[in-house]
Amino acid sequence: MSKWLWGMVAAAIAGDGYCDDWHAWRGPTANGISRESGWNPSAANKRWEKDLGVGYSSVSVKEGRLYTMGHEPGAEKVGTDTVFCLDTETGETRWKHTYSCETGKFKGPRATPVIDGEDLYTVSRAGKVICFAAESGAVKWQTEVLDQTGNENIRWGIASSAVIEGNLLLLNVGDAGVALNKDSGVVVWKSEGKPSYASPVVFDHKGTRCAAIFSTPGLQIVEVATGRKIASYGWETKYDINGADPLILGDRIFISSGYKHGCAMFDFSAGKLEPIWESEIMQNQFSSSVYIDGYIYGVDGQTKKKGFLRCVDAKDGSEKWNMPIGFGSLIASDGKLIVLGEKGTLYFAKASPEKYSEIATLETGLTQLCWTPPVLANGRVYCRNDKGKLVAIDVRK
Repeated sequence: MSKWLWGMVAAAIAGDGYCDDWHAWRGPTANGISRESGWNPSAANKRWEKDLGVGYSSVSVKEGRLYTMGHEPGAEKVGTDTVFCLDTETGETRWKHTYSCETGKFKGPRATPVIDGEDLYTVSRAGKVICFAAESGAVKWQTEVLDQTGNENIRWGIASSAVIEGNLLLLNVGDAGVALNKDSGVVVWKSEGKPSYASPVVFDHKGTRCAAIFSTPGLQIVEVATGRKIASYGWETKYDINGADPLILGDRIFISSGYKHGCAMFDFSAGKLEPIWESEIMQNQFSSSVYIDGYIYGVDGQTKKKGFLRCVDAKDGSEKWNMPIGFGSLIASDGKLIVLGEKGTLYFAKASPEKYSEIATLETGLTQLCWTPPVLANGRVYCRNDKGKLVAIDVRK
């Protein structure tokens, strides 16, 4: 289907709303918020489901194609990863690519495929980075990023999704990131040391493109073009897990970690990480929060334990409300929160600091554990569990 024709189809689907692709981890604006509008939570119904193999990879969607990853365990702790390209209308496989990969504890890939123009980039838990032709699945190049940079893997495997910035592909590898040339896979710059599980977040600061990288030692701010470290703030967490992406709020930066660590807001206006406030009210184990109109919404708590969906005032860290949903993850769109609970319940609620205001819920049929955040693209919400079942839920009017 041509890009023009697909645009016409998307417009027809949207009706009086607006549909949008979701081409990368955390969406088109890299903050967990879709620009889609006019969708209807109360009309939610399951459209199709697909078995992918175990793992935690989320989905990326562009022009009627959906990309994700799964794993089949094999003998002697080595199995196979599969990169899937699916039809968004039917869930049927358009192409797939399989390669050997260690199985590891908490089996399967963590990173989400990223679409950039006509290319698709994937990252395995063992550090295999592959560039595909997105439409056909042909491999353009592949590299082993840990071998190329001299870094070691982390306890539960690489979880950082690739972030494309200009001609660079950024990863949370090393204690302050790694950059590859996106056209060749060649290392442009690197760091050494312990990474963690969050993905880089790119932003502008006084004319310089910067990346916030949440690694084992803490928050690192680097210059994207060179990898030069601009600022850092120590934030060590149990098991070396800094897994939730930083939020960039103008000149402020928000971070949060689980394991009774908490959250903090920094002022970066002068190029230094100056603490504004710190609190234990929001402890994101690895589920990233979203920021809407002065307030932070996120899941506070640990997996398999008590968890709360919370609304926090970004100005001072004070709580506005909480809702006990257990552990989960969330995104937002059109003034609404889309929250997937760990046991498979999908919650739709208003993004309002006044109170928790639920619009609708849906039992997805997924069983525990649902750790992968949902995705909204072109009138469908996509959810998966760790066993590898992916469901497409129609929320079009």
